[in-house]
Amino acid sequence: MKIRERVVQLVKVLPEVYPGAHCELDFKNPLQLLIATILSAQCTDKRVNMVTPALFKKYRTAKDYANALQTELENAIRSTGFFRNKAKSIRAATSTIDKKFDGKVPDSMEELRELPGVGRKTANVVLGNAFDRNEGIVVDTHVARLSQRLRLTRHSDAEKIERDLMKVVPREHWANWSHWLIWHGRRRCYARKPDCGQCEIFRLCPSGKIYLRTGVAKKSEAANG
Repeated sequence: MKIRERVVQLVKVLPEVYPGAHCELDFKNPLQLLIATILSAQCTDKRVNMVTPALFKKYRTAKDYANALQTELENAIRSTGFFRNKAKSIRAATSTIDKKFDGKVPDSMEELRELPGVGRKTANVVLGNAFDRNEGIVVDTHVARLSQRLRLTRHSDAEKIERDLMKVVPREHWANWSHWLIWHGRRRCYARKPDCGQCEIFRLCPSGKIYLRTGVAKKSEAANG
């Protein structure tokens, strides 16, 4: 089965397996999602969601974050790790939002990339989930790992993986595609000992049979499909 044919099948099967797949960062507006996404670097969504309620209550506007004392913001986000750099990024990005974009998070890739510390991945998260715009595909560690296992890319660089995926995944599914792969990566296709024996997309994965045969996958019942 060729790559495009497999993607067509995956786009049909994955939403059936994960009908409720969504961004697992809690947010109510674009600014909150931007802040949460910055905090999620090298940190679990669960931990971020433990920190953000108090943070979002204290800082409500871009100006609030921009004017926050560095040490005060660091203490508020300390448990997410790399808190000094994250606090600097948040203050710098929100300062630009406040001064250049009238306090509103911009809704284009070009303008989001103008914000200090905001790369393509963060911009894609905000565009796809806060603005419902399919400008690109979020490539985190799960999406990168699964894209390689599904043989949709040979690259390890996130932007190169994204370009490969954008060529074969229909644009209307770009935002959901990353949700589906992230959910599958967290619930089935683990980094260590993927559960190939119970995998819902086993028949569409070129790596599954190899992993079972070579012992890479965890031992379990015969694969579905």
